[in-house]
Amino acid sequence: MANLDIKTILNRLYAARSAIHLANDPLTFCHRYDDPADREVVAVIASAFAYGNVKIILRNLEAIFAEMGPSPRRFAERFDPKNGLHTFDGFKHRFNDGRDLVALLLAIRLMIEHSGSVNDFFLNFHEAQAENVTLSLGKYVAAVLSLDYQQVFGQSGIPDDSYFPFLFPSPASGSACKRLCMFLRWVVRPDDGIDLGLWHGIGTSQLVIPVDTHIQRICGYLGFTGRKSADWRMALEITSSLRAFDPHDPVKYDFSLAHLGITAGCDGADPNICLTCQIRGICPQFGDITA
Repeated sequence: MANLDIKTILNRLYAARSAIHLANDPLTFCHRYDDPADREVVAVIASAFAYGNVKIILRNLEAIFAEMGPSPRRFAERFDPKNGLHTFDGFKHRFNDGRDLVALLLAIRLMIEHSGSVNDFFLNFHEAQAENVTLSLGKYVAAVLSLDYQQVFGQSGIPDDSYFPFLFPSPASGSACKRLCMFLRWVVRPDDGIDLGLWHGIGTSQLVIPVDTHIQRICGYLGFTGRKSADWRMALEITSSLRAFDPHDPVKYDFSLAHLGITAGCDGADPNICLTCQIRGICPQFGDITA
């Protein structure tokens, strides 16, 4: 099928994004706040814990933001790790526990103290002329992990039994960095009713698609990647494929493609779902399933 036909279907899919999709996505928490400073802090936290079962993600984020009150930015600015260890003592999200959450909140406070915002902290490591965020993301992650977490862990470094570094993977390790790429999509892409348009200094053309299980599978069906491992090279390959349809904003299609799996239930195995799928006209899996 011609690229023009694929682009038409992808653009229709993009236009069909809705409040139903947003309600089933961690990004929904950012839309509860009007202040961009609050939205930035919420985006850091919501994206960090956006792994695992969607219902559990939303439940745990609900509990975090209930504790943070009406202004997450103000909460972060005033955050005391000692009190936080008590407040979030029972927190657990799969690999991460209350200490990891407290370390994340402290990291946000320290980034704000250092640069005024998380955006400006990130820009300390960003090259505006780079093709993508590979190097700047790696430097940002290294800087966050090198902050002083003594008040949280009781030692100068992050202990071996902490999963806090899991919240900040690096492209240098080969990780797809799904949650960090998703965070960047949220804050860099223009406010379009879904993404937030909060950050300056980073181009949408520099973003890399967040590769989760849904993006990996669906983009594999569409021929956007021939790789089998969901790693940084797959993320770059899919992003490169999507540039053929929008060179200035290739990850604009991420939300709608991912929600074919998250919300619409695509698993590549149910012909009833395939029959109503918006990409059935360009997806070879449709013919295989319904033949």
